[in-house]
Amino acid sequence: MRYLQIVSLFATSLLCTACVPMLTSAAGVGGSAALSRAMNGTTSRTFTAPADKVRVATKRALSRMKIQVLSESLHSKNNVILLIAKTSERNIQIQIESISNNATRMEVEAKGSIFNYDNATAEEIITQTKKILG
Repeated sequence: MRYLQIVSLFATSLLCTACVPMLTSAAGVGGSAALSRAMNGTTSRTFTAPADKVRVATKRALSRMKIQVLSESLHSKNNVILLIAKTSERNIQIQIESISNNATRMEVEAKGSIFNYDNATAEEIITQTKKILG
């Protein structure tokens, strides 16, 4: 009986030994992704839609959220549409980049101050744009 307890304890310790490194690396991957997102302050998504359609949907989403668009420009060098918007407490920069005729990447940065990024607002702008695109 004593021998069986020692063998089962040994087997359990071997099984648990493999779990710790896996859990540690899994937590590290998730933690580093969250840290990277918080540090660079941008939220992005790729839509299956042309860039002009995403631009129109984004402007409608901002209007629905009562966020004022201050400027819109096209950077022909890298084919990126840049929207600058503002609320009373946030400065928002949106880049819309055409990847192909029917794929568009949107990147949103909402800042409250130099070190204060608002990922929730950036995510909501993307969510509202997605709803409008259908």
